Amino acid sequence: MMELDPRLYENVSVSDTDVRDVVLSYLMHNCFKETAETFLSSTGQKLPVDYTVDVDKRKAILNFVLEGDSLKAIELTEELAPNLLENDMDLHFDLLSLHFIELVRSRKCTEALEFGQKRLTPFGKVPKYVVKLEDFMALLAYEEPEKSPMFHLLSPEYRQNVADSLNRAILANANLPAYSSLERVIQQSTVVRQYLQQEVGKAFLNK
Repeated sequence: MMELDPRLYENVSVSDTDVRDVVLSYLMHNCFKETAETFLSSTGQKLPVDYTVDVDKRKAILNFVLEGDSLKAIELTEELAPNLLENDMDLHFDLLSLHFIELVRSRKCTEALEFGQKRLTPFGKVPKYVVKLEDFMALLAYEEPEKSPMFHLLSPEYRQNVADSLNRAILANANLPAYSSLERVIQQSTVVRQYLQQEVGKAFLNK
């Protein structure tokens, strides 16, 4: 019979305060400041100082990304966290690519081509960006890029993924947790679930 680590069976006491802290962490991590303030007023909690750091500026930056104005997001990010994008080529590339995509979406193909050649093609010197560049440039070949094989690049989900990456990078740059408490709990739960599934599989194989 399989034996699991006894620690997996330990009773973990979760208080109301713990739950409220997880909720608060999620709200402030995602810049839901007004909702967090309402939540605090209803629970009687006080907002930890760390949570307030640059939340308004982060929110403005993330909104620009989600609205498709990534150049403004880059400008504000460089003001808030100098050298962040210079040191994070992946993130810088993703933000620049969003501007290219918005030009394509607006059918400004000539402008998109010029921007791509000037700001994106230099990344082609790094092998890992080559395939991505090919996908972006391929969008120009379609009259309706939304119906192309690369349609996902024009989706709100793509913008959201870039915004999430930028948010985590800004937080980490400020020595704050890159993930909210809720996200860390989910990640840990996933690891435990995968471990249990592996142990169950081993138990069946050993029968």
